[in-house]
Amino acid sequence: MKRACVLLADGFEEIEAMTPIDFLRRAGVEVLTLGVTGLKVSGSHGIVVMADTSIDKAPADFDAVIVPGGMPGSRNLAANPMVIDLIQRQYVRGALVSAICAAPAYVLHGACGILQGRRFTGYPGTEKLVTGGVFIAERIVQDGNIITSQGPGTAAEFSLAIVTELVGKEAAEQLAFSTLVRHG
Repeated sequence: MKRACVLLADGFEEIEAMTPIDFLRRAGVEVLTLGVTGLKVSGSHGIVVMADTSIDKAPADFDAVIVPGGMPGSRNLAANPMVIDLIQRQYVRGALVSAICAAPAYVLHGACGILQGRRFTGYPGTEKLVTGGVFIAERIVQDGNIITSQGPGTAAEFSLAIVTELVGKEAAEQLAFSTLVRHG
């Protein structure tokens, strides 16, 4: 079974965290939520969730790391050395690293430095924070083992792109159909 983690820090964008958690679990992926600012984590719109464990107790390896955006969530993730270490380790070993909204600019680029020479997208305007990356104004952009997405309205597509990489295209298509993301 594939294993993914979702990083949660106070101020995370709820839909960008919950949608991947839900879709990946529906697809049979083991998802572990990692609290970065504590086990009880408050989203940017006041929704409070309990993380499965804290980042300092996380397993060493994952097949995918998912980084939700939101403010100040993205800044809180980017400021945490354990987040930077986890993302960089997983990236180097070839695991999928996925970020949405402000997280590509603040976390993947600003904190981790992994967007150099890579194609990416993010919340409109955040591309100005990224030097050395290639901004693509699309809803989802994949470059090797990095998937980036624009924001709350793209959370389902973002989640399906991750499912495609981890479980396969057929599983993602079935999930899209069953959740009414795509009809027909």
